[in-house]
Amino acid sequence: MAELLLELLSEEIPARMQARAAEDLKRLVTEKLKAAGLDFTKADAFVTPRRLALVVDGLPVAQPDVKEERKGPRVDAPAQAIDGFLRSTGLTRDQLTEVEDKKGTFLVAVIEKQGGATADVIARTVSDVIAEFPWPKSMRWGSGDLKWVRPLHSVLAIFDGKVVEIDLPFESYSVNFPEGRKGKMSVPFLTTNETVGHRFMAPGRFEVTDFADYKAKLRKAFVIVDPRERKLDISEHLDLYGQQNGLLPIEDDGLFDEVAGLVEWPVILVGTIDQAFMDVPPEALISAIKTHQKYPMFRDRDGNLAPRFAIVSNLAAKDGGKAIIAGNERVLSARLSDTKFFWDLDRKTSLESRLPALEEVVFHEKLGTLGEKVRRVTALAVELSKSIPGADAEKAREAAGLAKADLRTEMVGEFPELQGIMGRYYALAEGKSGEVAEAIADHYRPQGPGDKCPTAPVSVAVAMADKIDTLAGFFGVDEKPTGSKDPFALRRAALGVIRLVLENGLRLRLLDVFQSAGASSDTALQLLEFFADRLKVYLREQGVRHDLITAVFALSGEDDLVRLLDRVKALQGFLDTEDGINLLAAYKRATNIVRIEEKKDGASYDGAADYERLAQEEEKVLHARLADAMDAAEAAVKDERFTDAMAALAGLRRPVDAFFDHVTVNAEDPDLRRNRLLLLSQIRATLNQVADFSKIEG
Repeated sequence: MAELLLELLSEEIPARMQARAAEDLKRLVTEKLKAAGLDFTKADAFVTPRRLALVVDGLPVAQPDVKEERKGPRVDAPAQAIDGFLRSTGLTRDQLTEVEDKKGTFLVAVIEKQGGATADVIARTVSDVIAEFPWPKSMRWGSGDLKWVRPLHSVLAIFDGKVVEIDLPFESYSVNFPEGRKGKMSVPFLTTNETVGHRFMAPGRFEVTDFADYKAKLRKAFVIVDPRERKLDISEHLDLYGQQNGLLPIEDDGLFDEVAGLVEWPVILVGTIDQAFMDVPPEALISAIKTHQKYPMFRDRDGNLAPRFAIVSNLAAKDGGKAIIAGNERVLSARLSDTKFFWDLDRKTSLESRLPALEEVVFHEKLGTLGEKVRRVTALAVELSKSIPGADAEKAREAAGLAKADLRTEMVGEFPELQGIMGRYYALAEGKSGEVAEAIADHYRPQGPGDKCPTAPVSVAVAMADKIDTLAGFFGVDEKPTGSKDPFALRRAALGVIRLVLENGLRLRLLDVFQSAGASSDTALQLLEFFADRLKVYLREQGVRHDLITAVFALSGEDDLVRLLDRVKALQGFLDTEDGINLLAAYKRATNIVRIEEKKDGASYDGAADYERLAQEEEKVLHARLADAMDAAEAAVKDERFTDAMAALAGLRRPVDAFFDHVTVNAEDPDLRRNRLLLLSQIRATLNQVADFSKIEG
């Protein structure tokens, strides 16, 4: 078994394209190798700003031999048909065998093809992959026809220790000379066993023999080829600086991925933020610095933003990085001057005075302007506050009315991710109460499973009103999610409402809430069904079975999520017991019998059995126990004692078993048969007091 090492060296690949490019290189090459019958043990792709690399281990040195049997025409077929078959196989008549089956005797060609050299397959594969590589954006340069993300410098291809000669899919073209030389010329593109190190710290070319040699020599030449190692190196050096200076780096996985894609040899340098900018809200500073400069930042031990930023340099400078730090501090000051200008300018205009400008912004062509949405949300927040303990209706009104005003500020115009957050700062600057300011900041939350869920009563009212207005509005104009498409993030909005209700223990009737938001009865029912699906997603990670949620939602009028969840948990506990398992089986048996007989008779057997027609002791006992269980379960459900309701059902297990063991339902006497079918229907009715057992799997 042998190893393939491939490297495509180019000018700088944009950081945002690197991870996908590495995945595409691995996928395209390995798919073509497998299609050629070449198995392997492992494949790994790597990427730096200047190179895509792939190593495939465990490849055979040649393709396996292939033996194919191809059935041809009958032996007595016309000569023209036989000649055509011979031409297609490349064999002569005496090389064919004859096989007899029920339809006659046929000619069969056994074609044996010796496997080709793996190196030849690799040559074709790499040529094809380079030609068809799916860059989001690519360019043509020089005199060649090749399109690549940036000018390609060289292709390293080594298999089993030898260079693979590849007919590359492009002609000679003009490129910049490799490091250390100037000028341009037309050069033939040949595969090689050479690569280069860091552009400035180790510009010379060197040979490699395999991946281990490649990786080790690149590290000596100041290139860390694995992006995961570069990211870890950045994180560890930030942690080390923090430990030495009493600071904590602000974790930002996406930013660390991006800066790891900007350097081949990360060197951490730390600069200072001018104190004049530190009165700007920290979120605004972080957004400006991250968006424009890609600098990691630090907090102090109290969680406050520290006046420090990290530069992930691609160079170990001779002066220790002093000039780099000074240059970046100057650039950052210019950037933060704009941010501070926005902060100072925005505070000169009150949030309330910005509200008329919301009438100029269309929320959705079928749902009106942002101003209209604000009025709907305000009315709904006031209504919801009546059902949220501790929520002040007037504060909810004020917060909802101002929640979208910061969308018309300069700061949010520059950094949209600060919507709500800046509204809080502007509200506090105007002397608004903390409850109102926090509700403005929190009204978009929670925006995902990892986002904090508001708990302050006014914040909960406004956040819920905003999401329910969006849901009711879009469902009302038939803009519902379809398949994987959800352009208005309605699934996220529904999950947000579910979290707000359950994590705050709110006792709300969803159908009433939807109708308060302007939903018609039909739209409200559609929304309830939508919430049932979202609730299954939310509870799946908690180990709650989706079919139990369906079984409880199927009960007419069950739209209180807190009560529903309590009922589901009690039901799941019941079905985890032997009594629950057996009673579910009995329910399904009884229901199936009744359904089959109703279809056969064209009649309905809903209703109470006649006690006077009960003939056997087992059916009399079951009748009595069903009545007791029905009363007990109904009372327990009414009082929301769902565990007690399940206990009442558990008492039915033995009389139901005895009934099926000793009683013949389809008796010859038609009246007796009908009465027993009615008794079976009472099993269904009794269990359906707590859930629709027909929706439960198993």
